[in-house]
Amino acid sequence: MLRTLLRAVPAIMLAVAATLTAPTATAATPHADLAADPAAPGPHPVAYTDLTVSASGRSYSARVWYPGAAAGANAPVAQGVHPGLAFGHGFLQNISTYESTLRHYASWGFITVAPKSQGGLSPSHSGFADDLNAALAWLTTQNATTGSRFAGAVDTSRYALAGHSMGGGAALLAASRNPAVKSVSTLAAAETKPSAVTASAALSVPVQYVGGSKDTIAGVDGHQRRMYDAKPAPTQLRVITGGFHCGFTDSSGFGCDSGSITRAEQQRLTRSVTTSYLLYTLGLDGSLHDQVWGAAARNLPGVVYTAKP
Repeated sequence: MLRTLLRAVPAIMLAVAATLTAPTATAATPHADLAADPAAPGPHPVAYTDLTVSASGRSYSARVWYPGAAAGANAPVAQGVHPGLAFGHGFLQNISTYESTLRHYASWGFITVAPKSQGGLSPSHSGFADDLNAALAWLTTQNATTGSRFAGAVDTSRYALAGHSMGGGAALLAASRNPAVKSVSTLAAAETKPSAVTASAALSVPVQYVGGSKDTIAGVDGHQRRMYDAKPAPTQLRVITGGFHCGFTDSSGFGCDSGSITRAEQQRLTRSVTTSYLLYTLGLDGSLHDQVWGAAARNLPGVVYTAKP
């Protein structure tokens, strides 16, 4: 009997160690170990509201997409606490061109604030970064405000930034100024003034750079790869084969480029890699490690993977 117990000790110790080191989520978080397809819609109905964000000396109009108890405008927030995400639009892009992606993030539980600011011909990249951080500060205030739609509904320990093109660069600037940010995911991030490359070099939180191999506006080598090279670990560069700059939006306008894959396929791949990345790096779903840092990430068809885990 004693010899049997002794033989079992190594296995028991390994099991305990695995439990202690595995990524966890809080009991109030509904996403833990979902093991679902992040490219598919998440478990929540999607709601939205249009409002004015006022925080940190900034004030601007925004749309907030969030997990709802029901779908539609101004519905109650789904039960539980939910991570916060601020998303920056591209140059001269209306936030409506990102609706399908922002709805997708909300379906996976993210309260996603999309500022409508800095939409003119001479936007301030630094100001846009401050607007993104103000969105997160606003969520913190709303979480603590009795009577707010978002009172008690925000997981203020799990904040992330994202954005496309100019908004991706601004997200990197914002993260370099805000210790509350735990993760950043960018789409065709463009160099900014001040420099998003320099901001990347200063970041210690995980950062994901997603680009398209056919992007002729903010190409991978001139923009995202420079940011990735400057960023210390942990970071990853995901290049969608045949992807194009405007393939990250729901429609193309004047001056847009084109790629060798469909917009629908590019957005499917984008949602897959960004949703799994955000869920994992914010500690919401530990089962997604392989899709973010492992063999599944390295071998995902249609996406070239480079990483410093």
